[in-house]
Amino acid sequence: MARAAAAPSSRQPPKKSTSAPTGVRRRAAGRRVAPPLEHQILMTATLCLLAFGAVMVYSASSPLGVLNGGGSGTGEFFRYLIFGAIGLVAMHVLERRGMALLDQRLCRLMLLGSFGLLVLVLLPGFGVVVNGARRWFAAGPIQFQPSELMKISLVLYVARYLADHPKRLRSFRRAITPIALVAAPAILLIVVEPDLGTALVVAFTMTALLIAAGMPMRYMAVLAALGVGAVMLLALAQPYQAARLTSFLHPWSVGRSAGYQAVQGQIALGSGGLLGVGLGKSVQKIFYLPEAQTDFILAVIGEELGVLGIFGVVCLYGMIAYAGLRTARRAVGRYAKLLATGLTSLILCQGILNIFVVLGLAPLTGVPLPFISYAPTNLCVMLASVGLLLNISRPGARRLHVVEGPRREQAKDRDRRRRDRWARRAGAGGGRRAQR
Repeated sequence: MARAAAAPSSRQPPKKSTSAPTGVRRRAAGRRVAPPLEHQILMTATLCLLAFGAVMVYSASSPLGVLNGGGSGTGEFFRYLIFGAIGLVAMHVLERRGMALLDQRLCRLMLLGSFGLLVLVLLPGFGVVVNGARRWFAAGPIQFQPSELMKISLVLYVARYLADHPKRLRSFRRAITPIALVAAPAILLIVVEPDLGTALVVAFTMTALLIAAGMPMRYMAVLAALGVGAVMLLALAQPYQAARLTSFLHPWSVGRSAGYQAVQGQIALGSGGLLGVGLGKSVQKIFYLPEAQTDFILAVIGEELGVLGIFGVVCLYGMIAYAGLRTARRAVGRYAKLLATGLTSLILCQGILNIFVVLGLAPLTGVPLPFISYAPTNLCVMLASVGLLLNISRPGARRLHVVEGPRREQAKDRDRRRRDRWARRAGAGGGRRAQR
């Protein structure tokens, strides 16, 4: 009877499983997470600039190619497409595994390799002289500029140093000396080529990194004064640099000599007006404007597409600035934040300097417009920089694979304190036993 009475009460209704069915869980696990807003903006702006650059390189270079070579004039256009494809492959690889691939050892190897190439390009028989400057290695129609590799190597090195030693920023000497020992020789080698524009881009990018790392403004004022003094000494030491500075101040007074390119660029901008003369209908690029497809491609854009075309280009760079700085703000870890800031500054400093030169707001520097000008090495480096930014902005990359220096030091301090505490306890225990 007891068993019969207990039997009905032991029968409990089966509990419903709160977990989702296996098929639903698999579909949820396989569902891809949508990329964040900064990732989408950065990718969109980069691809738009790249497509627009292909159109403008063809527009600026094909007439001269036809007139000089008698062919179709598509040589530089096809080379732009080839190097753009190489850069897109590098961007894709770095987007997937950028922070994991570029560890501290590889960054040091890149820096040492960049120094070796900068020295080698200055030696006769290795570097190629173009317009009085020895900046390139050449293999047929393909040219490689080692100063472009040095730019991104310095960003990686300085971002790592500032992330690993945040307390050294309290002292001017301790903060600047390790950076100056690496950046100053690199800038000097770039200036000797000569390539003042790239040297200025490197200096501006390093300045942006120091400001983002928290360098006091009184130290930045000292660095700015030293930089201005160095530029003035360089202008006095090299006569052609002084001529460029004079032509910047009064371009129309030397419009047939040192100021010729600046004057022709301003004429192209004025000829375009608000809406431009039409795509492919520029006159300045054919007969008057030197280096129309490289340094002064923005002048061709202004003549063919007008102020609205230039405004569109500036908006695309503004999108990159917004996405890059948003990536830096949302990144996890000091190194990722500084690296995203440095890469964004590298792109923006070069773009702003080129725009200022074409508009007559800065002296001629020979810096290409990122993603748009015909500059194969620069194009690959800029796309690689975007790939690293995309990797930092990925949701999975929010958990950094790189253990930062401060975290390592904190872990070592914790282990050391734990060992000392156990040693004291062991010593105290041994003393009590001896007393007993």
